[in-house]
Amino acid sequence: MTTFDDREKAFEAKYEHDEQLKFKVNSRRNKLLGLWAASLMGKTGADAEAYAKDVVMADFEKPGDSDVVHKLMTDLAAAGKPTDEHAIRKESHRLADEAKQQIMSEVR
Repeated sequence: MTTFDDREKAFEAKYEHDEQLKFKVNSRRNKLLGLWAASLMGKTGADAEAYAKDVVMADFEKPGDSDVVHKLMTDLAAAGKPTDEHAIRKESHRLADEAKQQIMSEVR
């Protein structure tokens, strides 16, 4: 095997690792976002955890975050806690940083 082949394999391994990390951070952020929304709706304990899991699963419906944001807007409005898209996205960005810190501390 040549040095070039070794470098190529290392690059592919790093890319795969980075993508897995990105997926974990995104899933954790969605869970935290679900827990945040659950608290706004007055859900606690197992109900809050189940709702957060539903939010994580909602992210697999379409590419991007629009499916999660739409779910949260719809569910919060139905619970009498209407929240606009900007507020949800702002909280999402804040929680993304927290999720990344959590995942990175678990990886080390």
